[in-house]
Amino acid sequence: QLQLVESGGGLVQPGGSLRLSCTASGRTLHYYTIGWFRQAPRQEREGVSCINFNEGRATYADSVKGRFTISGDGPKNTVYLQINSLLPEDTATYVCAAILDSLLSDRQCLSEYEYTSWGQGTQVTVSS
Repeated sequence: QLQLVESGGGLVQPGGSLRLSCTASGRTLHYYTIGWFRQAPRQEREGVSCINFNEGRATYADSVKGRFTISGDGPKNTVYLQINSLLPEDTATYVCAAILDSLLSDRQCLSEYEYTSWGQGTQVTVSS
């Protein structure tokens, strides 16, 4: 069965950068769509980015477009989320999720209800 483990979170000052990793085991991510989601206290879970791993097509939420970059590394079976120009409102638990590859609309790709496998999350805190 597919298992996902996130890493790379931490405490960073506004304007700083982080690279989050989502490493898979049990299955090859070549066959999956991977999404990154975040949830802050008292906020709904938000899809921030997703990627069709095989084709490399990426989608971004408007709130992160231009600052976040999603990418995949096949040999490492890992998806990365590069986060630049961090803002306090980026503070959240970041979780990766996977669904067997399919053609999804942007809205579907960023919807938590499309995904069947989830990691445990990594905390990102942006503070001075």
